Amino acid sequence: MRAFNRTGSPRAERIGTCGSPGVRHSSRSSACQNPGASSRIYCACLLLLLVTPRVDSSWWYIGALGARVICDNIPGLVNKQRQLCQRHPDIMQAIGEGTKEWIRECQHQFRHHRWNCSTLDRDHTVFGRVLLRSSREAAFVYAISSAGVVYALTRACSQGELKTCNCDPQKRGRASDDRGEFDWGGCSDNINYGIKFAKAFIDTKERTVRDARALMNLHNNRCGRTAVKRFMKLECKCHGVSGSCTLRTCWMAMADFRKTGDYLRRKYNGAIEVTMNQDGTGFAVANKAFRKATKNDLVYFENSPDYCLQDKAAGSLGTAGRVCNKTSRGTDGCEVMCCGRGYDTTRVKQITKCECKFKWCCAVECKDCEEAVDIHTCKAPKRAEWLDQT
Repeated sequence: MRAFNRTGSPRAERIGTCGSPGVRHSSRSSACQNPGASSRIYCACLLLLLVTPRVDSSWWYIGALGARVICDNIPGLVNKQRQLCQRHPDIMQAIGEGTKEWIRECQHQFRHHRWNCSTLDRDHTVFGRVLLRSSREAAFVYAISSAGVVYALTRACSQGELKTCNCDPQKRGRASDDRGEFDWGGCSDNINYGIKFAKAFIDTKERTVRDARALMNLHNNRCGRTAVKRFMKLECKCHGVSGSCTLRTCWMAMADFRKTGDYLRRKYNGAIEVTMNQDGTGFAVANKAFRKATKNDLVYFENSPDYCLQDKAAGSLGTAGRVCNKTSRGTDGCEVMCCGRGYDTTRVKQITKCECKFKWCCAVECKDCEEAVDIHTCKAPKRAEWLDQT
């Protein structure tokens, strides 16, 4: 599975090269069982068809439209997505706001990484060609984007911003936990509605094709949706004499989205490299020495590029000019971030708060102090080295 085309060539070119564009899964198994040379070529071509990346616009672009969400102007939506968009303009507005939030979270999680979840202005794909590769980074983006939609819709439900949902209607009456009985009250976040709509809207496009990348995206989408639900928590308010908890009113609330981001970043670190199984319906682990992927693991097909150099074909922006930490040995350190090219140091003046004093009552007063600090940025590659990647 590592010998994928990495230039993102259109699907039509692959079909023309391999022959029949009308390949069906049912005919694949019988042909592949034939040991003849022509059948082996046929099977190899079919494998390429199954894993061909798609250069598509994405619903992610909704976040760039802001209040101007017009369904016909969102490129890349399939018919069912466009219908849902036209039917639920208030939900699309919430998804647009949520898109900005999960992109910020992605950039926070990878702020010290060579690939830092960069987006491209006025690009309908939002992330450019970098996600054409079925890599760990693609797995993470699909997962956190799906999680972001669940989070945004669930929050909008609780805040009364959507016509089709409200607080969780199942959280009524009495219940109990390890501290005893309590009454459901307040507004429990309707996480099941957020998950249901996110699945219907996001997964629709992946279900219009039957290839390995679509299966990978569907798996990682699900990981993102369930990650939000994992961090639902019970919050309670006590009632009683002198604040005693003789009576409690409780509700279910989502945790801060940062917890979901942290969790998915850990899943990114432990993502499982897989291949398609023989019947094309699931995954097999690529390296038999590793455990099988579970439904909670992120999965990917291809190793990531090193992201050191600008590479238009791979969508890599390179690390030239990135700020690095001279003393760190981690991914944010100059040695790792700059890929051994070295770094430039610039001394700049910064204004910081200093000599702070508490003033009764109730303020803290500080002076503005000027200090010189060194900023380290990665050197650009030598011209010959850069040309090799463009």
